[in-house]
Parts: sequence; structure tokens; C-alpha cells
Amino acid sequence: EPSIEIHRSALENLVSVIRTTTSSMTSVPKPLKYLKPHYGTLVDIFEQWSDAQNKRALASILSLLGMVYDKDNNRECLKYRLLAGYENETISEWGHEYVRHLAMEIGLEYSANVEDDEQSVEYLVPVALEAVAFFFKHNAEVDAIDLLEELNLHEAVVGYVTKDTFERVCMYMISCSPLLPPPADTNYLLTARTIYRKLGKPAQCLPLSIRLGRPDLIKEDWESCTTRMEKAQLAFIMARQQVHMPELIDDDDEELKACMNNTNLSKNYLNLARDLELLDPKTPEDIYKSHLENTRADATLDSARHNLASTFVNAFVNAGYGTDKLMTTEAEGKEWVFKNKDMGMLSASASLGMIMLWDVEDGLLQVDKYLYSSDNHIKAGAVFAIGMLTTSVHDETDSAKALLSEYITENNPAIVKLAAICGLGVAYAGTNREEILELLLPIISDTDITIDLSSMAALAAGLVCVGTGNGDVSPVILQAMMERMDSELNHKYARFMALGLSLLFLGTQDTYDTIRETLKAVTHPIGKQASVLMQVCAYAGTGNVLEVQKMLHLCAEHLGEKEDQLPQAFAVLGVGLISMGEGIGSEMSLRTFDHLMQYGEPYVRRAVPLAMALVCASNPVVGVLDTLNKFSHDNDKSVASSAIFAMGVVGAGTNNARLAQLLRQLATYYHKDADLLFVVRIAQGLLHMGKGTMTVNPYHHDRSLLSHTALAGLLVPIIAMTNAEKLIMTDSHFLMYFLARAMYPRFLITFNEQLENVSASARVGQAVDAVGQVGRPKNITGFQTHETPVLLAHSERAELATDKYTPLTNVLEGFVILTKNPDYQEDEESL
Repeated sequence: EPSIEIHRSALENLVSVIRTTTSSMTSVPKPLKYLKPHYGTLVDIFEQWSDAQNKRALASILSLLGMVYDKDNNRECLKYRLLAGYENETISEWGHEYVRHLAMEIGLEYSANVEDDEQSVEYLVPVALEAVAFFFKHNAEVDAIDLLEELNLHEAVVGYVTKDTFERVCMYMISCSPLLPPPADTNYLLTARTIYRKLGKPAQCLPLSIRLGRPDLIKEDWESCTTRMEKAQLAFIMARQQVHMPELIDDDDEELKACMNNTNLSKNYLNLARDLELLDPKTPEDIYKSHLENTRADATLDSARHNLASTFVNAFVNAGYGTDKLMTTEAEGKEWVFKNKDMGMLSASASLGMIMLWDVEDGLLQVDKYLYSSDNHIKAGAVFAIGMLTTSVHDETDSAKALLSEYITENNPAIVKLAAICGLGVAYAGTNREEILELLLPIISDTDITIDLSSMAALAAGLVCVGTGNGDVSPVILQAMMERMDSELNHKYARFMALGLSLLFLGTQDTYDTIRETLKAVTHPIGKQASVLMQVCAYAGTGNVLEVQKMLHLCAEHLGEKEDQLPQAFAVLGVGLISMGEGIGSEMSLRTFDHLMQYGEPYVRRAVPLAMALVCASNPVVGVLDTLNKFSHDNDKSVASSAIFAMGVVGAGTNNARLAQLLRQLATYYHKDADLLFVVRIAQGLLHMGKGTMTVNPYHHDRSLLSHTALAGLLVPIIAMTNAEKLIMTDSHFLMYFLARAMYPRFLITFNEQLENVSASARVGQAVDAVGQVGRPKNITGFQTHETPVLLAHSERAELATDKYTPLTNVLEGFVILTKNPDYQEDEESL
């Protein structure tokens, strides 16, 4: 028909017919069915027409038909949409499904053009941004972000976000981050942080800045706070993560300093214990419940080994409470220490540090009486206790450094020096302080002293600079490895030198290449051990699949008799360590461990339970407990000891009744085997750690932040367990106390604006993953309502059950400051 006017009215009719036909969800709309045979004809007509306006209207219809009838993947939906124009929201005229299809074709077109290299892709950007605007308007933020990611434009999302959509957008971007290849993963976190900054949410920016490991961004977040209370909330988060930046706070603001130094941790922990009626000290016997163990052996045997186990159980159970029935009572304390032998005395006097955890003033008074003991072991224990007391707490007087630096000098006995080195490592983990390193580095490089002192000094330096990749420390440790004799590097402590080197690179990913090359020059097997351990630590918690595969390759090798098998054990730990932070990865790793257990070499099998402990620390999953219980009866004593210790770590601080029952059965089963019984007792102590108020899991802040210092503290006893018979079961049991670094109360305590404790009702339930769900999905399920303070288990989450207060952070965990809600009206709640 030659007349242009008729064309126009025909097109308008066609559009209205297509739009107004309703059809069921399952069938193709009638007009589209009838237009199928005419699709080619319409394309030909389009080519012949000359009137611009009519051509655009027809192109719009062809674009819709192209969505259904595009046979050869020519992306005709997109082609005709570009010809029809996309201004003034015409893109939305065919509805949501059409725009989603269009977005898909834009992505395909982009990737096809990028492969060809020659063609520009600029022409796709305007139509893509129109689609993004449409998605944002219709609550499909996830589609918008995916489209922008395909075009490498994810920064553009910041312009579309509003105060109603930012939570969903940021949650989606943060949870996508671990699944993206670098550098896109960090870019996503940076974009999410930009969105939070734009909307003035410093408490949500800070965890991302910490994850990115950027002190400059942390400072920026601090300065963007509008009120002093916001700064206090940030200080609480930084204290939990052990990011210590006192330079941010004005000199005269003591209250903020106390928040960042964690000064009141002990006081608040004891308040929680008072609320939960846990202040009465417990004895080891309360934990063992020997009357339930049906052993025929004479249980009254007062052996040094039994007393040593009780020392540890007592320390873990009463950790942080400041009172117990063995050490802190005047009469018993001195007696109990002498009921142990040699290194047992060290562990006994050091247990005071665990009992007085975080309480610097009272703790130092308690420890003081043992510092002047004539027995070097007791003195050494007291020295180590000083370091333990001050973990996670920074005091203004720097008492740990002041006291320990005098015990680290030449004229002290070796055992006291060893304890002072360990104490410095535990006390100053993660601070990266020069003056502490000045004390430690000379000991690492001194080849005249025994290897155990050098190795522990390397470990302490690794703890102090954990995750910083400090360029002053790594060459010194490498030099020490090269200069030592092979016979010295065979020493059981040498593995801690490798661990110290590896901790420097914890979580830094691929920054360790030069050091790895240098390690190849170390001819002793420790070079290979350190190389594997460093690779493992560098990717800890990243969920990097390629690195996990490399580790599995190492585990699968069948080595000859003469070859060193420790690297394989470290590779097994690596599988757990790399995948621990990410839900799906950790599930897959647990399945892999089953295969390794069936087909692996002896060394591999011994490390599997320890790797499982890393993945599920303080998270007693029933399946994992059953598996570990099975391994704990293994013929290989090392596998059994690893499994029993792993049961302790998996249940640490949870008071899990099922696990307590299993451990009591094991105590009966192994009542004649002193070594394994000792490990069972330690596991029982771990299970009831802090009377069930603590966690050793290095993840916190709703499982989104990995605390490097806590992970390092957890790794030391786990690496020690790779040679349990020579370390933990003989004279190096004090290495268990490194767990003090990983221990932390799992509470939620709420404060008002004056930083005074305030009680608010909170719902605590299982956390639900609500990422990418439409509307306002529930974040927790199966909740109970309690008054704060409350305890949170590993997989639980809390939310406020009242509108009376508004929290200053979106993650209710640890210390949270509540501000009064100005719109709240009292009478609503009483109805």
C-alpha cells in the first residue's frame, strides 16, 4: 500500500492489538503466533520503506518479534531496537521479559565484539544504560548489576542507587565478590563501599575497607563520621578485628581510645557472665564427669600427666573469668604448680594468663608472685602468662613490652627466653610494631643459639606482622633458614620458622613470588614445606578454586619412603584454609576430605581431621562430628589424636551436649592410653571453653570478616598437631595457649549514646541468605526473643525486636551502639 498515512494507522492498530491480547502464562500470545509466517515479509517491507517515523514504529514491532523468531542468532531483537531508538523510555513498551531478553543480547553482542577487537562497543552503552534504569525502576537490581558487569561498567551502578535499593545492591555485589576473578573481585567491594559512602554509612564502609586491607580507606571512613558515636562504633569494629590505629583519635578523648584499645572487654565479659549466672568457677572434674565414665581403673591416681591435663581444662573452662579453684586461690595456687613436672610447671603457671585473659591490671598482680620463683619453668610460665593476658587488649602503659623485654635478653635461661618470645608474639600479634621486631629479629638471625629459640622468634615475628608482607622480616627468616645446619632444621620446632614466614603473607594472595623463588635455594626439605605453607596462607579464606586444585594435586602424589611428607600435610590443611570462608567451598572441601581419608598417604590422613577443624571451628555440624568420631577410633594413633583434637576445636566454646557425650565415651575407650587420654581431656576443655561463651572461629561480623590474628592463633596448635607425638604430647603442650589469640566472646552487648550498657530486646535465630531476593525477605528463621546481652552461635544472626532504638551498624554482633529512634511512640509497644 503506497499511502504513508494508512501505514501509520495500520502500525498503531498492530501495536495496540499485540499489547491488549491477554494470554495465559504458558501459551504464546495469539498475535505473535499469527505474525510468525509474516516475519520475513515485514523485514522486507521495512527495508523498502523510506518514511523515518513509520520505519521506527515497524522496527519496534520487529524487535519484539525478533525476540521470538530470531533463527540464526543474529541478535535481531537488539538490531531493530537500535534502529527503532530507545529514547524517552520507549525501551519499556513491551514489558519486563522483553527488556531482560534485550539485556541478554546486549551482553552477547558485547562479548562477540570484544573477541573481534576491531569493532567499537560504544554504541551498546546508551541502550544498556536505558535497560539498567528500567531494571532499577522495577526492582530487578540484580539484572542491572549483571548487565553492567558484562559491559565492564559496574562503577556506573552508583548513579542509580537510592536509599531504598542500596542495601540489596551492596549485599549482592559483596556476595558476588568471592566468585569473581581478580581484579574484578576487589573492584566490586570498592564499588559497594562507594555506594555506602554516598549514603553516609561509615559502619558499613569500614568492614569493606578492612577486607581490602587499605589503611587509607579506613582513615577516610573514620573522617566521614558525622557524630562521635559513629566513631565509637567504628572503634569497636576495629578493636574486634585488631586493626589498631590510635593516631585517628584525638589525644584527649579517653573514651574513644578505650573503645579502640578494647579496654573494657574483660569488664563487659564478666557482666555477661553475671547475667547468665556463670561466675562460679568450675573444676576439671565438673567437665570430666568421671562418675559417668564407666572405667574400672583407679581414678584417684594423681599422676603428673593427669594433673597437666587438668591444668589445661581448668585454664580453658575458666578463661577470662579471673577466678578458678586451682590457681587463683591463695592456698591451692602454689601447691597445684608443684603437682606438675618440668614443662608441666610452665603450663601450670602460664594457665594464669588464660584465666585472667584480657584483665591487664588484676592479671599482672596475680602473675607477679610467680615471676620471682627460683624454678625456671615456673618463672617462664609466668612470663608467657603476661603475654597472654594482654591479647586483644592494648593498654596505654604497654606493660607486656615493658616486662617481657627484660626476660628476652642474653643472661636469662633458655626456657625463660622462649616463654618471653612466645609472650611477645601473642601479645602484639597484628600490630606490626617496629620496637617489638627490634627485640625479635636479632634472635632469629643469631645462629649461635638453639634452633627452638630462633624458630619461636620467627613465629612471633610472623604473628606481629601477620598479613603485612613486611619486607624487613622475611629476608631475616630466609637467611636463618639458609645458614642453619641440616641437622638443626630437622628439629621438631623448625616447622614454626616456616609458619612464621608464611604468616607474613596471610591473605595477601600473590605478593610472595620473590620469596618463593628464594626458598628454592634452601636445599633442606624445610624449603618445600615453607613454600607450600606460604601458598596456603596467602590464599587463606579467599575460596580460590585454582589454588585448592593445586593443593589437591600435591595431596594426590604418592611419595617414596625417603621423601619429606610434611608438605602434603600442609597442602591438606591448605584445602580447608583456602575454602573456609565461603559456604559452598567449605562444603565441597569436606566432601574431598572423605576421599583423601580413604586413599591418602599416612601423613595426608593425619592432617585431614585438622583441616576439618579449620573449616568448622566452633561450629559443631552433626555430619562433621560423626566423621571425626569415626576417625578418633582409627588404628593410626596420629590420626586418632588429630581427630580428637579436631573434635575439641569444632565444638570449642559451644558446650555441645552430643559432643560432650562422645568425648566422655572416648575417655573411657582410651583410659589406658595416657597420650590419647591427654588429648581427649584437652578436647573436653576446649568444648567448655569460657563455660560455653567463646568462639575460636576467625570469621566474625556476620561471617564476612576474617581476623588474621585469630586465624594465626588457631594455626599454631594445628601445625603443632601435625607432629603431636613429639610436640603436644611430650614437652611443648604450652603451644595450646596460642589459642588465646583466637578466643573471643560470642556475645551481642548493646550500649546507649553515653556508652553505658542498655538492655534491648533482640531476636536471635539461624541466619538466612537473602541475597538477590525480591522485596524485604526475612534474614533469620526460627528465632527466639531475648533481652541483650545475648550469645550468638556461629551460624546465628541477631536483629532488634523493638523500634525504640536504631543500631549504628547493620550487623548486630559484639559491641553495638543504639541511638534512640526519634519517631518512636511508647504506647504502640504496650498495646
